[in-house]
Amino acid sequence: MAGLSKIILQRLLLGIATLFAVSIIIFVAVNALPGDFAQSILGQGATPEAVAAIREQLGLNEGPVTRYFKWLSGAVQGDLGIPMSQALFQSFAGSSTGGDVTTVFEQIVPRLKNTMFLAGVSAAISVPLAVTLGILTALYRNTAFDKAMNVTTLSAISSPEFFLAYVLILFLAVLNPVFPSLSNIFPGMEFSDRLNKTMLPALTLTLAVTAQMMRMTRAAIINLLASPYIEMARLKGLSPMRVIVKHALPNALAPIITVIALNLAYLVTGVVVVEVVFVYPGIGQLFVDSVKIRDIPVVQACCLIFAAVYILLNLTADILSIVSNPRLRHPK
Repeated sequence: MAGLSKIILQRLLLGIATLFAVSIIIFVAVNALPGDFAQSILGQGATPEAVAAIREQLGLNEGPVTRYFKWLSGAVQGDLGIPMSQALFQSFAGSSTGGDVTTVFEQIVPRLKNTMFLAGVSAAISVPLAVTLGILTALYRNTAFDKAMNVTTLSAISSPEFFLAYVLILFLAVLNPVFPSLSNIFPGMEFSDRLNKTMLPALTLTLAVTAQMMRMTRAAIINLLASPYIEMARLKGLSPMRVIVKHALPNALAPIITVIALNLAYLVTGVVVVEVVFVYPGIGQLFVDSVKIRDIPVVQACCLIFAAVYILLNLTADILSIVSNPRLRHPK
C-alpha cells in the first residue's frame, strides 16, 4: 500500500508540473497572437495616445513575466480576471468597483457546465457501446460482423467532425426531424428538453470516439485468448461469451481504461468544432468567440481548463491502470 501511495503521489506531482509547463505555453502562445486588442477595439482611426491609454488601463504595458505571474497567482486562487471587453466598459463607465461587470470565472462556469453535460451524455452512449462492440467483435472475430464493425467505426473516426455533424443534421433533423439541428439550451430548461437538444452533438462525438475504444477493447481481449487460464476455462466447458466477460475482460482492463480516459478527455477538450456547428453554448463556443475579439483573459482561461481536464483524466487513467494491474502495483 505504501508503494502504491508513493506511485500515486509521484503521478500527481508530475501532473502539477505538467500543468505549470502548459500554462507557460498557453500564456506565450496567446500573447503571440497577431494584432493588438486595444487597436482592434478602438478601430484603425484611433490615435496612438488613445491606444496607449487603453493598454495602460488594461495592464498590457507590463512585462510578460509580470503579467504571467499575476495571471497564474490569480488562477490558483480561482480568480481568472475580467474579460477585456468588460474591463474596457468599466474603464469608459468610470467605475472602479466592478458593478455589474462579469468576471471570466462567471462567464466560464455556466458554459463549462453545458460542456460537461454534453460530454456526460456522449460518454453514457459511447463507452457502453464501444465496450459491447469490442467484446462482440472479439467473440466473432474475422466474421462478417467483425469486418463490418471495423469498416463502420474506422469510417466514422476518419471523417471530420463537422462532416459527421452535417450528415447527422441531414438525416436526423432535415429528412427525418427527430432532433433539433440547433442546440439552443438555456438555464432552467427541463431535463428532457435539454437532453433532446443535446442529442445531435452528443451523437457526433459518439461517432468520433467509439472506434478507438472499441478497437482497443477488441485487441486487448484477443491478446488474452491464447493464455493458459483462458484455455482452462474453455476446457471446463464455459461458453465463449462467459470466458470473455468473466475471465478475459477483467485482465484487459488496464489498456481499456487508458483509452476510455483519453477519449473522455477528448469529449471535453475536443468539443470546439461540434459546439460551433450546433451553436451549443459550451466552453468551446465561448473559446471561439473570445478568439475572434481577442479577449485574452477568456482565451487563456479556456485553454487552461482544457489542459487541466486533459491532464486530470490522463492521471486518472494512469492511476486506475496501476490499481487494476498487480504487476504495476508491485514493480520489481
